[in-house]
Order: sequence, then structure tokens, then C-alpha cells
Amino acid sequence: MHLGSKDAAVYVAGHRGLVGSAVVRKLEAEGFTNLLVRTRAELDLRDQAAVETFFDEHRPAYVILAAAKVGGILANDTFPADFLGDNLAIQTNVLRAAHRCGVRRLVFLASSCMYPKHAPQPIREEHLLTGPLEPTNEGYAVAKIAGVKLCRAFRKQYGDDFVSLAPTNLYGPNDSFDPETSHVLPALLRKFHEARREDGPDAPVTLWGSGTPRREFLFSEDLADACLFVLRQPEARLFEVAPDGMLNVGTGQDLTIRALAEMIRGIVGSESPLVWDRSKPDGAPRKLLDVSRMRALGWRAKTPLPDGLRRLYAWYLARQEPAGAGA
Repeated sequence: MHLGSKDAAVYVAGHRGLVGSAVVRKLEAEGFTNLLVRTRAELDLRDQAAVETFFDEHRPAYVILAAAKVGGILANDTFPADFLGDNLAIQTNVLRAAHRCGVRRLVFLASSCMYPKHAPQPIREEHLLTGPLEPTNEGYAVAKIAGVKLCRAFRKQYGDDFVSLAPTNLYGPNDSFDPETSHVLPALLRKFHEARREDGPDAPVTLWGSGTPRREFLFSEDLADACLFVLRQPEARLFEVAPDGMLNVGTGQDLTIRALAEMIRGIVGSESPLVWDRSKPDGAPRKLLDVSRMRALGWRAKTPLPDGLRRLYAWYLARQEPAGAGA
């Protein structure tokens, strides 16, 4: 059942993260007044009993499941058990509770990394489980695949209106800029910013891999817009376009990591030469999503990559300590 009145109870799981915070801002901007949010300290989604109690007490009508343990190549490759186990627990607990409480529609945020490493390009929803995964983030990918399959299983067995969105690489406010755990785009932005600030605008910047892999990037606010768009779709139309209940969400355009680095370098105002450390992994050679299903429903991403990068850099700068602050 698609989204109804503005006072409907909408639970956004993971509201402090990159995606969840964008979803909350979007819902608030649209006038929704009954948003349910909890921090990890208030509700540990890995705790089945706590999740069931929360759903019993608050009875959300709609759920956007954006909570997940996330990270870049290094974090995924270093902590595979955590990425697999934590995400399996979060997904399973929330989906079971949503089913038991009769949630009208649940939108599960999957990931493009769950597709095979060498999937045909652009990647269609039907390519899921047609080949080996990228080894460096296999734990996270397997968990997301399980989440998609569990959504389908609840729909098949019980008729639950559970939908999975598979977004491409995301960026935006509230992203992680931690050099040990961040994804490629915020990591690049921070590297160029710090090199310019600490070593001068022409200080060399060393980057992982060869720079040749191609990636697609979606602004988090566009994904939030897609989530609300999907919540509003009539069930018959939604599952006519996506019989398996899964929709890719992206821009339909990609670029090389080298081109991305050069774009970010220009936005930061750096003249740093690029040094590529080819001993570090590249990840999948290309990841471009086929977004024809979302376009058939009438949705397209709105934010050009340079515009989104400028907005993200402004957000990042606003949160840096003033010069001389701190110990």
C-alpha cells in the first residue's frame, strides 16, 4: 500500500547515517509529522527482542531500512565477519518485526556491490547471483543479497509489501571521512583538502589503484527522493515494473576514478599531482547500473555530480575546526 497521509507513522532506521539523514530531511521538507527515529544507543537493531518491543509499541505504518554497518574497501576486507553478521542481524530483525506488525510498505536499502564483480554493464536487476562477487566486500554483499531475498520471501509467503532498492555509490552530508573506513569519494575529498591545507596546493596526493575503474555516483538527497517516490507508488504499478520487488537507483552515468579525482581536485582548489599506488586494489573494474525500471516508473536523479560535490565540500568545510582550535 502506497504512502498515505502526512501524519502516517514512518520509521527511518539509521537516521543519522548518510542515507537515513537525507531521508529524514526529505520527509520533513514534504511535511511528514510522525517520524520515528532512534539512535543506536536507544535501539540496537541487532537485538531481536528490543526491535520487536519497539515495533509493538510504535506500530509504524511505513519503514525505510537504511541502517547498516558500512565502510570502504579496507574496512570490508579487514572486518568481514562484522559486516556479514551485523547486517544479517539488523535486516532479519527489522523485516520480521515489520511483517509481524503489518507494516504497509517497507523499503529496504540494498547495494550495487551485491552484483557480480564482472556483471554485464550496465547492470540489470536480473544479474543478481549470476557470477562471483568482488572478494574485498563479499561479507557486506552477501548480507545485502540475503536482505533482498528475505524481502522477496516475505512477499511470496505472506504477501508483504516489501521493496528493495539497490543504489549505486553514494555521497553526501553525514558521509564518513575517516581515512580507514570511508568510501572512495569522501576519501579523495579529504586527501586533497588536507594536502592543500597542510602541504600546499601543489603537494602530491597518493591514491589507491590505477585510477582506471569506472564508477557511478548518486547524491544522497537524490536517493532520499527516490525512497519517497517509491513509497508513494501504487502497489500494482510498482510490482508490474519490478516483479521481483527490486529497483536499481542511480544516474545512469559513470566516470573513471582518475576523472573523479581530477574533478574533486578542481573543486577543492588543489593543484596536486596524482600518484597512483598500484599495489593497492582497484575493486571491480566497472559498476554502472541499468536504471530503466525507475525511469519507467517516472523517476530520474536530479543532481549533476559537480554540483553535488560542491555541496558536499561546503558541508565538509563548515564542520572543520577553525584554524588554531583544539589542543
